Amino acid sequence: MSTDNLPQNPGQPRRKPRVAVVFGGRSSEHGISVVTAGAVLKAIDRTMYEVLPIGITSDGRWALTADEPERMAISDRRTPNVDQLAESAEGTVVLPVDPASREVVFNEPGSVPKALGEVDVVFPVLHGPYGEDGTLQGLLELSGVPYVGAGVLASAVGQDKEYMKRVFSSFGLKVGPYLVVRPREWEQDAAGARKRIVEFAGEHGWPLFVKPARAGSSIGITRLDGLDGLDEAIDEARRHDPKFLIEAGITGREIECGVLEFADGPRASVPAEIPPPQAHAYYDFEAKYIDSTPGLVPAPLTDEETAEVRRLAVDAFEAASCEGLVRADFFLTEDGEFVINEINTMPGFTPISMYPQMWAASGVSYPELVDLLLQAALRRSTGLR
Repeated sequence: MSTDNLPQNPGQPRRKPRVAVVFGGRSSEHGISVVTAGAVLKAIDRTMYEVLPIGITSDGRWALTADEPERMAISDRRTPNVDQLAESAEGTVVLPVDPASREVVFNEPGSVPKALGEVDVVFPVLHGPYGEDGTLQGLLELSGVPYVGAGVLASAVGQDKEYMKRVFSSFGLKVGPYLVVRPREWEQDAAGARKRIVEFAGEHGWPLFVKPARAGSSIGITRLDGLDGLDEAIDEARRHDPKFLIEAGITGREIECGVLEFADGPRASVPAEIPPPQAHAYYDFEAKYIDSTPGLVPAPLTDEETAEVRRLAVDAFEAASCEGLVRADFFLTEDGEFVINEINTMPGFTPISMYPQMWAASGVSYPELVDLLLQAALRRSTGLR
């Protein structure tokens, strides 16, 4: 790992790059973000990097947290939270607002501000709104601090299922049938929106999936096999995002593929298959994280199918102008066609998550994966992407 372009003090020994791992956040995926951060903190090679863990509480306070990955795991079917890890109930971590400085400061009421040192790169492992959607990326651009993963535009596109599908369609990637209901339409003409949904169901059949437009980890999603429960499903989706989607069910196998940015460009991992979970109607939050439904890695595909889904995963990465990493999710239909469902610009990164499993099967271990992402971030400078 080269540190030639890191800021150095003349006459001082060359120092290790300093990584701020930022996690938690205000979204409904707060707990999964903490679990992901624990795995990343455990994997970072401390002989190569210095680490500063920073947690964002569910109400948005940036907190200095303990560097204790073992406390950041799912326990008794419950996810951890930043408040349990914060070293102070009121102290706040402040990022630099001057691109000429990368000094991070800790402020606590009644105390003199404490300098925490410079940060060379941020590893943001937040999921969902206020972290994975371009908001945090914009703050880091303003601060002049390099960071892992997609930039502002790609992060926003990757978070909004409507515009993600629009981008993919414009680049020739096949997406499934869907319907968007925006906040103003629902608030001003709910009856008209319901009519459109009924007509959509008549055209495409059941099941339908009601989804928040900007959420992840299958949170807020309801599968409907008929009109019964439609209003409850919409209420649940809108609890996470005032804009929601109705998607037609697609008969097919669920196939995922990881994309990772190397020095010579993005490459795709071996794909994985998510078999239908035995105890769940679909691959929901509990199937993913609590009951840990195992995936098949590598997916039992033909050589031609494997090559095609890897090509499409890289195409999706490029279509959304992504950087660093992406997990691309597809359906392989009964007629042999791949339909892209979505991408995740900061996919689940826990030890049981599919993204690191796919790369492990491709010959890249979890610590190597983390190092490659940090190297890619350090190669880039902030600015328009």
